[in-house]
Amino acid sequence: MAACVRGCSPAVRFCQKLNRLKTLEEDVMATSLKRCLSTADLALLGVGGMVGSGLYVLTGTVAKETAGPAVVLSFVVAGVASLMAALCYAEFGARVPKTGSAYMFTYVSVGEIWAFLIGWNVILEYMIGGAAVARAWSGYLDSIFDHRIQNFTESHIMRWNVPFLAHYPDLLAAGILVVASFFISFGVRVSSWLNHIFSAVSMAVIVFILIFGFVLADPTNWSAKEGGFAPYGVSGVLAGTATCFYAFVGFDVIAASSEEAKNPQRAIPMATAISLGLAATAYVLVSTVLTLMVPWHSLDPNSALSDAFYRRGYSWAGFLVAIGSICAMNTVLLSNLFSLPRIVYAMAEDGLFFSIFSRVNPVTKVPVIAILVFGFLMALLALVFDLEALVQFLSIGTLLAYTFVAASVIVLRFQPEKGGADAGKASASSATTPSAPAAQPAESQTLSQDAGELKEYESFSDKLQLVEREKRLHERRAAGQLKARWEPYLGGALGDWEPGEVVAFAVLALMVSAASLCTVLVFGSGQLQLPVWSFCLLVVVFSLAFLLSLGLIWVHEQQPSAKTFQVPLVPLIPGLSILLNVFLMLKLSPLTWVRFTVWVAAGLLVYFGYGIWHSKEGLRQLQQGQDLAARYVVLPSGSLVETVQPVQPDGQDNARAPDAIDQQQAAKR
Repeated sequence: MAACVRGCSPAVRFCQKLNRLKTLEEDVMATSLKRCLSTADLALLGVGGMVGSGLYVLTGTVAKETAGPAVVLSFVVAGVASLMAALCYAEFGARVPKTGSAYMFTYVSVGEIWAFLIGWNVILEYMIGGAAVARAWSGYLDSIFDHRIQNFTESHIMRWNVPFLAHYPDLLAAGILVVASFFISFGVRVSSWLNHIFSAVSMAVIVFILIFGFVLADPTNWSAKEGGFAPYGVSGVLAGTATCFYAFVGFDVIAASSEEAKNPQRAIPMATAISLGLAATAYVLVSTVLTLMVPWHSLDPNSALSDAFYRRGYSWAGFLVAIGSICAMNTVLLSNLFSLPRIVYAMAEDGLFFSIFSRVNPVTKVPVIAILVFGFLMALLALVFDLEALVQFLSIGTLLAYTFVAASVIVLRFQPEKGGADAGKASASSATTPSAPAAQPAESQTLSQDAGELKEYESFSDKLQLVEREKRLHERRAAGQLKARWEPYLGGALGDWEPGEVVAFAVLALMVSAASLCTVLVFGSGQLQLPVWSFCLLVVVFSLAFLLSLGLIWVHEQQPSAKTFQVPLVPLIPGLSILLNVFLMLKLSPLTWVRFTVWVAAGLLVYFGYGIWHSKEGLRQLQQGQDLAARYVVLPSGSLVETVQPVQPDGQDNARAPDAIDQQQAAKR
């Protein structure tokens, strides 16, 4: 048995390396970046990340092809679904005010390799998202000038016919990304003011659209004569929800900026709520105006809003809408270029990515090298890939990040706080010692509890009663322990687990059952061709497993309420967020999953070739490993004595431990 343990120890240590958690500094507000963003700055960053080309293009596309005027309901449901993920980000952003967003949150609560993979995929999402918006920005501007830019490029510069590539190099899209990267490298205040300008213009245009649009509204466009309010039924509303959900994915820029917020504990939750509320209101009202101005079946999916004003005879209004759409797309570009270098910086700062990207300019207080390098890579993508090829790869990394952040909220909420065990024991001791008989100085002598000193108690039985009482009090208060009212029913099965272990396994079961349930719902009646009885049975079984996992988490103690924002109804809201995100990921095309697998494989090469060897958390643990101490309890002459003996590193002789104990006993005598 011992040989088996020794043979498995390298594998165990390797798994521990992969799942080590990041240790935060005592002062979580300490940073080499500049904390200068207010709540308004963060809220406008969030609005800029969400209200972009989707408002001017997505509304018309979903209304015409998927939901009809019921696109209004699709945006409402999508906004509520996005709120669940946004609440999880808000709790972490307030609790861990460090740049890195989902990467940092996963590193703190789940493990290193999972954090790296989340960060690696979010990097790709930001790169592709920025390139896709730049390509859409270029195409929209080109359409205003009757495609003269495209015709000139194809005639005088270059044209190619290569699969998965654009027909011509989009120099305009690449150029706007290079220029934007240049401005962002000047510092966070410049980025914030640029975002303020473009957001102000975009919001002014939206207000104009709403006021003038409601003046031109015709209720007959929702009548049965034009197909009714929901021509595609409930299924159309739900299908539209899946598409509209992606309109709200930009709110994570707020969490990514938490290390540059003045007061992140207050600003992050408020900015998240304000930005999501404004974005959802804008999408719902604009889709209402659009489908009331013209019949939904006659909309132009490529430029629905401007075309609607053109068709009502107000070409000048269509021109204003075009200006607003360009400004809105600029805010999305800035959001992507603002967030991406900070994810890279966080990973490089932790040693998991190349250290050159962790350098912060001493004047601008931003990672200039990361901004310029990844801005150039984003411009290269926009130069050679067409919009359709870029859009096909969007969303999977973002949805995966949402899933892990929701799981991390549950895990962290039910984990005992570091140092909490010792603190709990100390408080329990102080609470019980005065009432214990051993506390009387006339009957016994109690030595100081400082490190290195010993403690005497009146009798062995008194000490056992005191230890047992301390243990019961501590277990009742510790996060991750079974709640007291459930102990008579579940204590026999769950009472012996360490705090938080049952919750960790339950979260894993929750994610597996959610993936299984969504697989049956998405592929059961189609690709899998399951009989009706089998389909219903699997849905019931996996639904019960999902609910049982939630219940198993709920019967354990949470951490006490913190001063920072916390997600309500944990684990229900994070659990529903996990279920929704997994469902949407399975709705993506198979080609997207193939590309995702290739990108993950490339990320694993980077991690095992560089990150695992340069991880600062790993180096810190290696240094601390030589200073670890183990606590022994011995029974000399009928009394309990606590002593601390240093642990020898692996492979060294531990025979000195009994000698040290004998010396301390002799000193006591």
